[in-house]
Amino acid sequence: MVNPNQQANSVILTPTYAHVVGWGMAVPENVMTNNDLAAFIDTSDEWIVARTGIKERRIANEKESTATLAYKAAQRALEVADILPIDLDMIIVATSTPENIFPSTASLVQDWLNASQAGAFDLSAACSGFVYALNMAADSIRAGSIQHALVIGSETMSRVMDWQDRNTCILFGDGAGAVVLEASKIPGGVLSSVLKSDGAGCDLLAIPSIGSVDADESRAGANGHKLYKMYMAGSEVFKFATRVVNDSIEQAAKLAGIAVSDIDLVIPHQANYRIIQSAARKLNIDINKFMSNVDRYGNTSAASIPIALCEAIEQKRIHDKDLIALVGFGGGLTWASMIIQWGIPKPDEQHGSLLNRQRRNILYYTARWRSRTKRWRRNLSRTIQYLRPKHGRVDRLIRKADEDNRL
Repeated sequence: MVNPNQQANSVILTPTYAHVVGWGMAVPENVMTNNDLAAFIDTSDEWIVARTGIKERRIANEKESTATLAYKAAQRALEVADILPIDLDMIIVATSTPENIFPSTASLVQDWLNASQAGAFDLSAACSGFVYALNMAADSIRAGSIQHALVIGSETMSRVMDWQDRNTCILFGDGAGAVVLEASKIPGGVLSSVLKSDGAGCDLLAIPSIGSVDADESRAGANGHKLYKMYMAGSEVFKFATRVVNDSIEQAAKLAGIAVSDIDLVIPHQANYRIIQSAARKLNIDINKFMSNVDRYGNTSAASIPIALCEAIEQKRIHDKDLIALVGFGGGLTWASMIIQWGIPKPDEQHGSLLNRQRRNILYYTARWRSRTKRWRRNLSRTIQYLRPKHGRVDRLIRKADEDNRL
């Protein structure tokens, strides 16, 4: 006879896994080539390619933003996952270029998607942000507190560039990538994560904002750091990146119980092709096992890993049961690695159903009208509240004038 307590314990101890079940990306149509940059800054295509591997990058137009790109990538990820926005429990947007200081970009995306059951917040860990956010979502799923999470990396780095600083403006571009995580009892998914930070390097890569000591414009001019514009000590950041990437992957592989040689594909942050080459040498991994699209998109910060992941799937470089390593590094200084075992779904087997696609479109449409209606009601309420005291005062003045006339 089975002891009921033993049966209950067996249910409790059954692990939950966090699998990637949806993915999507969005990049601006506007392409800026190295030759375009050379038209207004002292550089050349040959100089940029030799030092970074970058040939072009995407630049958002005046109607595109961190939130709109995130929204498009999210829609595509939900399409692949074939779930409804109302099924989402959590939305995280990793970004260094949020739509506002607050509210969060994630809250805007949550509203536009009509993901009425989801909590939403932004995560700031610079170019490591997507791996940090994916770890937060996976931990919540494995703890049993949520079933579905939408994790987005989205950036409009062009908005924080000093276009006279050729050390930074040649490197960065705009874009967004998103994944959907789902709880499952099938082993696999996110196997391990390593998150690290070294705040002593905070002065090597940063964007001074309103809360910064550089918020005083006179001080910003004195130390050479412009408010709301990125600055970077390029050589120091390069040394940092080449040092931590291989160590981080090795630690994540050890935690996952695999050897580095077992990894089928490495998807690194797309900062500089020379950093990728250095990691391949130090890890003794064939460079062909590294996904790279830095030549076409440049450094898209927190968006670079999910964009590269989407393109790797599109190029059929990821297969069932493959072991994937993600690794990011950036301002903070921060760095992070993750090992994922692919499996649910197989990359070539996931297709959105027509019924769910129609239901999603209805939710997106009603979200727009719901938001507009709420804002209209708030504006109407404020107008009424504003007019009531004025009308009361006018009435009192009329009554007083009548009394004065009678006297």
